[in-house]
Amino acid sequence: MVTAYREHLRQYVEIVKPSLVSYDHYQFVSEGDLDGYFLNLAMIRSAAQDAGLPFLNIVQACSWTPARRVPQADEMRYLVYTTLAYGARGISYYVYCHPGHTGGIAQPDGTPTPIYHALKTLNREFVAIAEELEHFKSLAVYHAGMTPSGTRALPAEAPFRLDPPVPSLPYDPPERVRGFLLGYFGTANTPSHVVVVNLDHGAQTVLTMVGPDRLEAFDATTGDWSPIGSPRAELRLPPGGGKLVRRSR
Repeated sequence: MVTAYREHLRQYVEIVKPSLVSYDHYQFVSEGDLDGYFLNLAMIRSAAQDAGLPFLNIVQACSWTPARRVPQADEMRYLVYTTLAYGARGISYYVYCHPGHTGGIAQPDGTPTPIYHALKTLNREFVAIAEELEHFKSLAVYHAGMTPSGTRALPAEAPFRLDPPVPSLPYDPPERVRGFLLGYFGTANTPSHVVVVNLDHGAQTVLTMVGPDRLEAFDATTGDWSPIGSPRAELRLPPGGGKLVRRSR
């Protein structure tokens, strides 16, 4: 199936010649989180990069059957930050409002939902970080902890790494993924920026990241960079949340 889908993506780009690759994947079910989210994300990222195109991720924001659950604010944060870390240039949500669906962005009478209120902040954070990364290439994506289908484990000597290293953890879907995601960005195959994501959308965490030089952290709310003054950065990440860090200029 993976081989066939990869060929489908190749043919789609070659024949349709889109200016943007847009796809959707909905993993939140009543009993947990389905596997395949990161595999799909990685395959779309690869196809878009091969074609020199941006891509957009349409993520789940509702339930339309008892088999699917309505995502919570922390789960929406997880979707926003994992999408950023994989190099997407945009994000969209299924669905804004539609009969037979619960959750979404608004109720049929126009009343904002809890997801709407969460996205008021998350969408601004997405845009702020995406604009900072606009002129950099997504160079690599690594996982530490659990490694779902389609993911690559963080190398021990990676230029941006975690200290202490996060041991490999068994993954048994539909349990939620736990661990961290590091999306590298830079120019000329030299990473200068990294989006670090707490993959556990059920718990906040604190981690220490070590970089190749003194580091700076980006505040996606204010749009400001703050010097850390050291190659070591202690990062406090909310459930499913992330942080953009770079080498000091």
